[in-house]
Amino acid sequence: MTLKILITGASGFVGGRVAATARRQPNVHVRLLSRHAPQGPEYVHGDLCAPPSLRGVCADTDVLVHCATRVGGDAETIEAVNDHGTRALIEEAVRAGVRRIVYVGTTAVHGRGPFRGVHPGEVPVAPASPTSRTRAAAERYVLDAGGLVLRPHLVYGEGDRWVIPGLVWLLNELSATLTGCAALQSMIDVGTLGRAVVAAALTPAPGGVHHVTHPEPVAVADLLAAVSRELGVPGGGTAVDVATALDRAAGSPLALHHLGMLTVDHWFVDDTFWKAFDCSPGEGFAAGFTRAAPWYRAYLQGRKVS
Repeated sequence: MTLKILITGASGFVGGRVAATARRQPNVHVRLLSRHAPQGPEYVHGDLCAPPSLRGVCADTDVLVHCATRVGGDAETIEAVNDHGTRALIEEAVRAGVRRIVYVGTTAVHGRGPFRGVHPGEVPVAPASPTSRTRAAAERYVLDAGGLVLRPHLVYGEGDRWVIPGLVWLLNELSATLTGCAALQSMIDVGTLGRAVVAAALTPAPGGVHHVTHPEPVAVADLLAAVSRELGVPGGGTAVDVATALDRAAGSPLALHHLGMLTVDHWFVDDTFWKAFDCSPGEGFAAGFTRAAPWYRAYLQGRKVS
């Protein structure tokens, strides 16, 4: 029996890896929701910014995997995509009798932290930005429909244009690296996340929320050392403590945002996910980042990368 899966956000960082992983599964037929759908049976036209265009997109679908999200831009567009668009999409899935709905959310719906060893359900949903608020709304539509919400924290790997590049940008802004930062960060490489999402899509299980992160958190000191070693971050060996870094970043809201994330614990735990879905969490940050380092070097140097 062939399982029919509809994936949104397949042109994005995470969604693209999910789609590639799903295509490799036996007895799985993949279709992709696209605003500008090319010709071909794999594509379904639909625009989350235009709910009427979603009418019928979930017909003849067994599993909906919703990876599409709007992170930047104006608040109106963010709300249109993440909130209103998701609501319309989930309504279509329910109307079509889709048996399983999986949404790739984010731990950012919990707010700023600190979070140390937090399991699902142990801290409230308390989003602190327009993007997080609308993604929290999207989660609620999925959960109300009996679906599954997967919350990664920091996702890295080939195609990442935010996590590691944002850290490099911050160190450039500071003209130094950080010292004395003892925070822990939950991380997962995009390849493992793609496998995890597909495993969740293919495995019958109750709906609810899971944290999808590597079981071993990454110490920020180790993260900074790996970035400096592999990418040659500038700073001339200069190091500043957190208080000095915050002082230097005082005039830059974006730098303060990055520092606020980096210097506070964001360690999320889920003991059941990897066993429940029979999926390996992979080797961890050190090995994953080493593999991705050539891509990051090319990207940061402005070269064309695939």
